[in-house]
Amino acid sequence: MVGACAGKVAVVTGASRGLGKSIALRLASEGARVAVSARTLEADTGPAEGSLIETVNEIKANEGEAIAIRCDLAKAEDRQNLIAETEKQLGPVDILVNNAAVTYLLPVEQFTRKRFDLMVEVQLWAPYELTQLVLPKMKERKQGWILNISSRAAIHTYGPPFDPVQTLGFSVYGMVKAGLDRMSNSMAAEFFEHGIAVNTLAPWDNVDTPGAGHHDLVDDFVTEGPEWVAEAALLLCSNPPAQLTARNTYSQPLLGEFKRTPKMI
Repeated sequence: MVGACAGKVAVVTGASRGLGKSIALRLASEGARVAVSARTLEADTGPAEGSLIETVNEIKANEGEAIAIRCDLAKAEDRQNLIAETEKQLGPVDILVNNAAVTYLLPVEQFTRKRFDLMVEVQLWAPYELTQLVLPKMKERKQGWILNISSRAAIHTYGPPFDPVQTLGFSVYGMVKAGLDRMSNSMAAEFFEHGIAVNTLAPWDNVDTPGAGHHDLVDDFVTEGPEWVAEAALLLCSNPPAQLTARNTYSQPLLGEFKRTPKMI
């Protein structure tokens, strides 16, 4: 295939549904060979629809190339296997998209240490370690793209009065996303001379995904389609690293800046 990502190998976590699936489809449509990962390999009867096999089949139906690698990002052995298996089947990783998340929205007094540790493990340490795993070969080739999916919840809330949504238990979610933004910014500076871009991307509005629906963040909220985030992700994972790095950015403003509109897959 030809396209903005032709010849590139991409890893997208949390790609069985929602934003991760849309990003994987968009990268594949531009020629990337994509390793998609999540905990759900096969379709099941659980409350959330989608599976890695379905994502891979959809990519292949559009004449793209993809493989599915089951990965629980809370487990070190799974994280290491994800990169090792991708390199074995597709080659060194050019593009890493850290999208997967485990999210609990709870009042402070109800938050347990177990849930706190799990959110930090999946949303901060996992992106950090996956970056460590792909970094040596990116440095060898003097090129790479690392994209971490963040959220507007990372921004400080102001008040009083406070936006009612900020009272819904965002303390830990906002913390890990703010940490992800800061971590990414430091990595961008550290990796710049090696030709590696590091950015974070957040939806401009809530996105109608299974995860957002589970947390009641779709009804009564302004939403955007996942294709907006997918198009912005493509932009951040294909432009020359020296020109587009160290951004903590949002889907619609970024696409407006580059005069891009989403492409439906």
